[in-house]
Amino acid sequence: MKVYFNNSCKICKAEIDLYKKEKILDIEWVDITNNSSAQRETSKDSKQLLRRLHVKDDEKVLEGADAFLLLWKKMPKYKFLYNFFKLPIIFNIFSVMYEILAFFLYLKNKKQLKS
Repeated sequence: MKVYFNNSCKICKAEIDLYKKEKILDIEWVDITNNSSAQRETSKDSKQLLRRLHVKDDEKVLEGADAFLLLWKKMPKYKFLYNFFKLPIIFNIFSVMYEILAFFLYLKNKKQLKS
């Protein structure tokens, strides 16, 4: 599984650094900052990658709240988050809240996009 994240965003980096400490061997962490390989692997452009967290598992690419669910499901320490946020009503609220936060982080970080 590959996790595509924005290492230049302080908030994103801080969260991913927590996950990296778990040393899950089947998770590869990929910084999307100016990374054309990430764009090819996910079939997403730099704007789309910057906008949300993406996870590629086998050939399937998930983004946003769905990506977080899969990531947490694979991490024993964070599986409780998966179990909680997968509940239908909770997932719907989580998805909306994630999109709002992700939008503001995107606005804050979009200056790193190449024109």
